[in-house]
Amino acid sequence: MVLTKEQLSELICKHSERENGLQDLFEILLESMMVSERREYLRENSTSGNKCNGFRPGHSYGHGRTLTFRIPRDRYGNFHPRILAILRHQEDECERLAGTLYTKGLTQEQVGEVFQDIYGEHYSKASISRMLDYLREDVSQWLTRSLEAYSPIVFIDCVHMKIHRKRSVETEAFYVVLAVREDKQREVLGIFNKSTESALGWGEMLAELQERDVRKIGLVCADGLKGLEDVISAVFPGPPLQRCTTHLKRNLLSCVRNGDKGELAEDLRQVFRTGDRSYTVERAWEQWQTLCEKWGQDYRSFRRRGEDPAYKVYFTYLNYEARIQSMIYTTNWIERLQKDFRRVTRMRGAMPSEESVLLLMGKTAMDKKSYLRPVPRIDLDRDLFSE
Repeated sequence: MVLTKEQLSELICKHSERENGLQDLFEILLESMMVSERREYLRENSTSGNKCNGFRPGHSYGHGRTLTFRIPRDRYGNFHPRILAILRHQEDECERLAGTLYTKGLTQEQVGEVFQDIYGEHYSKASISRMLDYLREDVSQWLTRSLEAYSPIVFIDCVHMKIHRKRSVETEAFYVVLAVREDKQREVLGIFNKSTESALGWGEMLAELQERDVRKIGLVCADGLKGLEDVISAVFPGPPLQRCTTHLKRNLLSCVRNGDKGELAEDLRQVFRTGDRSYTVERAWEQWQTLCEKWGQDYRSFRRRGEDPAYKVYFTYLNYEARIQSMIYTTNWIERLQKDFRRVTRMRGAMPSEESVLLLMGKTAMDKKSYLRPVPRIDLDRDLFSE
């Protein structure tokens, strides 16, 4: 029976009014187009002996729906419907857009609203989550990738994020390791979740890096967490520790009255100066003791610091080339990265799980274009960077 356009249109309209009717029509139309394309393909290649060979299952996701259909096959396996390439391209574009919006700070619900504005269809939270599956796989593979055997400089620090845990919201630690590689580029080596920050946690993180092929570290830069030196030497024997001078300065300035902060800040600048080849660890330690003796007259907490040898790790940077000292005596580089992490999580409040935090932090670290540029002059120190 041959139907007119009007009759066919009426049948289509009636069927589309049924439950899932429109989706059925999409699937029928796609399958019919592919069957017609196969027929034309075999007609054009009739001399090859190729023939129809049934169907294989297929599906496509778009406009908030999953379409299920049969894909026609040929005997030789050479037939590839063009409509599938179009559908795949649309899926790829949707996934990339969803991933970009999500990692720029939008929630899954907000991404769905943007998609509704663009495509005129409602996209549920589950639909957006499904689109992000490719991103989860990419980030998961990146976080567990093999690493280079030697990292000349490694910065370590924790960023704390709020996460929903059963009936409460907990603030948990995410351990971050940022390295300067031998090619002078920066790279995030790992992101690791624990309930709190501790030296033991850093030991586990470093052991994980070892499992991913890291064999040697030249220098470790960190904040003032106790016990780090022992943990580092237990996993990677040899690398000196440089504690962040910026953290120390902040702590000391918080100990004095507002009227004394300016003078103390200037004294600290003189003690922790960089770029002077004649300024040695020994001279710096003498100046540190003088500073502590001076300020200890009014502030008791300064007295014990002047004689505590644990504070010598704040002067490790003076053992290296003067022109790179300003790059290694603070953890500023990794703290700037942490600002990026907080930016992409800020709109969400408490995150639903540690996996969602790792996804956002991992993707942010992967996309740091500035890390692709070599750090100027960082390789001037031949103890850290070989010829």
